[in-house]
Amino acid sequence: MSRPRKWRSVCSLPSNSRFGPLGPSLEGLQPVVMTVDEYETIRLIDHEGMTQQECSEEMEVARTTVQGMYDSARKKLAASLVEGRPLFIEGGEYRLHDHNGPGFGRGGRGCRWRQRMGNEEGENQL
Repeated sequence: MSRPRKWRSVCSLPSNSRFGPLGPSLEGLQPVVMTVDEYETIRLIDHEGMTQQECSEEMEVARTTVQGMYDSARKKLAASLVEGRPLFIEGGEYRLHDHNGPGFGRGGRGCRWRQRMGNEEGENQL
């Protein structure tokens, strides 16, 4: 029996989950599907500027797991851009942060939930 997968901790779902080229109909184009946890690695590493180690702590998984998800996400992003295929963000093995729980955020620097709450001092309140 194989080892059960560990759920990846994700701050929030993306506000947009479908992207694609402008122009003619997208019918007949096979979409590229990126999982929510792969999206989270792109967001934390490339957008928030975290290292893979910091990202792994935020997502509560091993750094090697983050490295694999990040590599996969970058390949999917490149395929969508280069081949002009739509990109869908859906599925994956994740759970949303419990924003009130004791384990929330491990530092929480990368979580957009706090930013959406309009509380600039949120990081000091936990």
